[in-house]
Amino acid sequence: MRKILVIGIGAGNPDHLTVQAVKALQTVDVFFVLDKGSVKQELVDLRASILAEHVTRPHRWVEGRDPERDRDPADYAATIDAWRRDRADVVLGLLAELGDDETGAFLVWGDPSLYDSTLAILDDLLERGAEFAVEVIPGVTSVAALTAGHRVSLNRVGRPVQITTGRRLAEGWPSDVDDVAVMLDARHSFEGVDPDTWIYWGAYLGMPDEILVSGRVGDVAAQIREVRTEARERKGWIMDTYLLRRP
Repeated sequence: MRKILVIGIGAGNPDHLTVQAVKALQTVDVFFVLDKGSVKQELVDLRASILAEHVTRPHRWVEGRDPERDRDPADYAATIDAWRRDRADVVLGLLAELGDDETGAFLVWGDPSLYDSTLAILDDLLERGAEFAVEVIPGVTSVAALTAGHRVSLNRVGRPVQITTGRRLAEGWPSDVDDVAVMLDARHSFEGVDPDTWIYWGAYLGMPDEILVSGRVGDVAAQIREVRTEARERKGWIMDTYLLRRP
């Protein structure tokens, strides 16, 4: 039976690769990659460099074009659902390259269980009748890379922490928590929180051009907006994460 490995490769540093992931790479016949265009070629190149360093057995590399999606839709949930279906169609075409007893793999940025659609897409294909087994190899998340970079803990003793999105944060601070990790906030939603809130912000975590900023939101919000805008214009893309901590 065909087997699909979903391998977390960390937040950008090739050294984030775990021993389990390295061993898993050596069992793969076909590596699948969704190409996001020339702007994000750096992300494809990093995956290729990981294979060049760690994979010695013969293997194939198969690319598919990642579908475009509206970044500011009127109906966010419906748009994401439609985009995932389109993505699943592309992935289904890629899986046609996999032999009956071969192993394929997707190299997932960070960890497959956090802010990634690969597992949901594979579940969609299984529900459609596709036949393959799935195994998940965990990876270093962007949240873990962020807190490591700032040398802080994600949570405080006996207190909860919530992981959310910039879109949800803009609707209001989550109830019953004082520590909030936010993923990919293109709207700078941190500018709307209490200025005494502490922020630990990071972009390109683990990569050579990693950027870290921390301080009171009231003191560093403008700096983060400026640094983020400059970095996005320079590189053409940005992936950032931050932790908010209320006093």
